[in-house]
Amino acid sequence: MNTDTVYPKVREIIADVLAFEEDEIQRDGSLVEDYDAESIDFLDLVYQLEREFKIKIPRGMIEQEARRGLANEEFAEHGRLTDKGLEKLKGYLSEVPEDRFTPRMQVSLIPTLFTPETFCKIVVRELEGNEQAASD
Repeated sequence: MNTDTVYPKVREIIADVLAFEEDEIQRDGSLVEDYDAESIDFLDLVYQLEREFKIKIPRGMIEQEARRGLANEEFAEHGRLTDKGLEKLKGYLSEVPEDRFTPRMQVSLIPTLFTPETFCKIVVRELEGNEQAASD
């Protein structure tokens, strides 16, 4: 299972949730800046993905996984990413174009970085986690 496998369905769901035509959805498009997604849209998107792929996407999963290995104060101070936190986030969200990351970025703005590819990666990780759990 890889992101290419799940992308057509993820794109279909994103297009439906955000009221766009499927061919308007680009893998590296910003869900917030390019497709006007709001927080309620993210909730609907996560719900639809969970239902379609029979997975569970934990709230705050991306931030939690991006900060793995760093203490809270190493990842962010006063609600802003540290240099270490920013580097970890860039590594975790490697599909996001470099110019979308800003130094001392507010942690609350992390969702503005999300792309359709971000959600493809989440779906694949959760599906692989389910397969691993089933084989244990």
